Amino acid sequence: MNRLAKRGSETLIEMVATDDDIAVLTKFKFTNPEGEESNGPLYEMNSSAASELPGSSEGLSSTETTLLISDHQGFDKRQQSKDSVFFCDGIRRIDFVLSYVDDPKQEGEKKVERRKEFENNLLKSGLELETEDKKDSEDGRTYFVKIHAPWEVLTTYAEVLNIKMPIRENDIPPAMENPFECMFEPFRLPKKVMNPEPDYFTAPFSKQKQELFFIEDENTFFSPSVRNRIVYYILSRCPYGTEEGKKKFGIKRLLTNGTYTAAYPLHDCQYWKKAKDQNSGNERYTLYTEWARFLRFYKEQPLDLIRRYYGERIGIYFAWLGFYTEMLFFAAVVGAICFFYGLVTMTGNMSSIEICNESIGGAIIMCPLCDVKCEYWKLNTTCESSQYSHLFDNVATLFFAIFMGIWVTLFLEFWKRRQARLEYEWDLVDFEEEQQQLQLRPEYEAKCTLKKKNPVTQEIELERKWTLDFYGKLFLCWMAILFWELEPYLPLTSQALRFCFSGATVLFWISLIIASMIAVIVYRLSVYAAFASIMENTETLQPISSLLTPQLATSVTASCLNFVIIMILNFLYERIAVWITDMEIPRTHLEYENRLTMKMFLFQFVNYYSSCFYVAFFKGKFVGYPGAYTYMFSKWRNEECDPAGCLIELTTQLTIIMAGKQIWGNIQEAILPWVWNWWRRRRARTNSEKLYSRWEQDHALQSFGPLGLFYEYLEMVIQFGFITLFVASFPLAPLLALMNNILEIRVDSWKLTTQYRRPVAAKAHSIGVWQEILNGMAVLSVVTNAFIVAFTSDMIPRLVYYYAYSTDNNSPMSGYINNSLSVFQISDFPNTTLPAGSTGSFTTCRYRDYRYPPDHEKKYLHTMQFWHILAAKMAFIIIMEHIVFIVKFFVAWMIPDVPSEVKARIKREKFLTIQILHEYELNKLKENLCNRTDYQVEKEVIATEGKRELAQIMG
Repeated sequence: MNRLAKRGSETLIEMVATDDDIAVLTKFKFTNPEGEESNGPLYEMNSSAASELPGSSEGLSSTETTLLISDHQGFDKRQQSKDSVFFCDGIRRIDFVLSYVDDPKQEGEKKVERRKEFENNLLKSGLELETEDKKDSEDGRTYFVKIHAPWEVLTTYAEVLNIKMPIRENDIPPAMENPFECMFEPFRLPKKVMNPEPDYFTAPFSKQKQELFFIEDENTFFSPSVRNRIVYYILSRCPYGTEEGKKKFGIKRLLTNGTYTAAYPLHDCQYWKKAKDQNSGNERYTLYTEWARFLRFYKEQPLDLIRRYYGERIGIYFAWLGFYTEMLFFAAVVGAICFFYGLVTMTGNMSSIEICNESIGGAIIMCPLCDVKCEYWKLNTTCESSQYSHLFDNVATLFFAIFMGIWVTLFLEFWKRRQARLEYEWDLVDFEEEQQQLQLRPEYEAKCTLKKKNPVTQEIELERKWTLDFYGKLFLCWMAILFWELEPYLPLTSQALRFCFSGATVLFWISLIIASMIAVIVYRLSVYAAFASIMENTETLQPISSLLTPQLATSVTASCLNFVIIMILNFLYERIAVWITDMEIPRTHLEYENRLTMKMFLFQFVNYYSSCFYVAFFKGKFVGYPGAYTYMFSKWRNEECDPAGCLIELTTQLTIIMAGKQIWGNIQEAILPWVWNWWRRRRARTNSEKLYSRWEQDHALQSFGPLGLFYEYLEMVIQFGFITLFVASFPLAPLLALMNNILEIRVDSWKLTTQYRRPVAAKAHSIGVWQEILNGMAVLSVVTNAFIVAFTSDMIPRLVYYYAYSTDNNSPMSGYINNSLSVFQISDFPNTTLPAGSTGSFTTCRYRDYRYPPDHEKKYLHTMQFWHILAAKMAFIIIMEHIVFIVKFFVAWMIPDVPSEVKARIKREKFLTIQILHEYELNKLKENLCNRTDYQVEKEVIATEGKRELAQIMG
């Protein structure tokens, strides 16, 4: 512990089991710049004196208590930079900030008592506090409690949280460079940005083995993100009193009940300029200049710096988003090629030529598309729409659907490899879920008054605790007594009732979505006749009548209406989902996030995709035929597809919803936070922002919140569904997604760096439950695209006609349109559906179907060609699914989840780390030779050498 003896100021924490079940800060000793010692507040606690805390500060206000430390420094606050991230002494770093408004007129004594008790308990746990009085704040109302974690607190909790720290610089040779690396040089960032720190061998921190770790400076050994994670861990567990017979604890509840208005770690500087104090760090400025600016959209992301500043959890999100965007580039290129193929072949499409031909399409009289009000119409009026339909309904559609099925597999498999590489580089190979994620939620402990013994958890944790020193053992013993031996639980009957209510609520909202979709369908059915009447009788619309058909006008307006309903339902359900998840009282943080994720994804899946599923698989499939149409609710006649197919309508629906969602999402994410922050500054401040302290500047920003990352993932996963589930209908969907994601990365980075407070750092080794959701959507996408090609596209009927029914060898597709339309005798119309207009000289009309003509003995029954086409569609679905699934599973089998190079480096690093630890143990044994008998030393040396030999064999 020589390193500790050299410190300018010493802090000693002693952990003892008390009636209050918390650790006690027993002694502070500070040294002023002249070298003279001055005693700070002294807190001593044992089992008999626990109730007398806070000792000499008893009877003082919360503010007076927390200012005692700084009062002994003799530091002039006026000399401190407004952008400083240190206490008034300029030495102790601010690791967290709490803010509150102390207004007796608006709050009772209860909040004051809660704050006093909470802050006293924070002092007892070893944290140091300093309060900025409200008279020093700009608004004259807000107090800021600055929190500093001294060395002893950091080392104790780093051991408890099993945080890995560097022990030696990594000397493993780097992997061979890619010979084409120079081609990517324009996309690279400077090395100091990409690799802000050297690569080290690491090991779980141990207070007893501090000499083993690479500690150059105790003030910088723990990065700010690690420090704020440790402090938040303490804040989330710290009690503040007993109310209604229940023990209350945790900063989250204090924020909920208004005791504190905010709790956040500080950014290290202003984003637009570097800090004057070099000890403050300028990582925020670097992230803004090298990452968050849109003009840097073509540059790689500084993932190591993102991880260092924001933590692994946010780092893994941006790594996934960046990789997803890179893979979208290949899908977008292939999709654009398929689109241009359709564009080039559009004029030579025989179906469009026949529809547009005046002697063919102009001579075909089609049956009315609605009852009574609609007139007969000529087929060539859909000339333009049939040409546009060919853009997306051609042979390339089949190729692209198969390609996307394989692309999804490659994306997921290569992401696993990328994720494994990040796990190695970010030292997460042996990572188990964050203890904060696996431990009991404070809300669970507060609401579950019944307790039971958990022998499994107790056994595991008590075995692990003996690797700690004296203080760590006492801390874990207290935790075992408080949580592990007798942990709270929710009775099975209560769980069942809560799950039943939660399930019923989710089903109700899904039913509401289905009801809204039916309402949109009714709108489509009811307004089509109105559009048809208006367009036929309005002379001003005649010039565009060939382009803006009643079908297209109905589809566009219905899609826009559907999008508005989707946004409204999303807004309402987000709050309902959080409420019912809280009502379920999940046991751990991880369980809470997984439950909320499944609820939100299930809802948004139905909300966003239901209308697309309707157009793709239901519209035009159950229409009937003239004289025997199918009606919804016995009132509205079901919709028919355009003679050129329903694919163009699915494309329209998909484009409006997908593009609308992306535009609205970017407005929500970028413009609204900026407007809100600007408005708050305008209302609360009278001077320039540059004059305010670091904690006040951050206090005015938006809170990212514990679910901030959840909504980012959800947005991208819903987009992933659009480009996979329905991509056969719109090859340009990956291109739209690519352009959106290039903007999304910079918008997310900009808002996180400039418009939001610094989030609490958290660890994560993967994207979590989202990986399973993506896998499920990948499998489902193969099925949906096969059905779209078979039933929504016109490809299978054309192929059947080409190979089985064509009579012209020189032009096999000629006559297809006439073959695909059946004949109906106008006199067979019932009086209730007979069009009101005059029929003219014609006695028959045509409709899209394969049925016998009225003069056939099987009048209006399906022809054999219909059954041939149906059989071909089913055969195509089975063949395509089997081919794509076989290729998918073969590709997944061929590509290992972890690269062989990474496996070798992991084994090598483990071996070297074990060797370093054993060398350390041997050196410690040699130092203790004079205090041990020869027999004891020989026994321990033999045991240590045996461990090393075993490690060599295993390595």
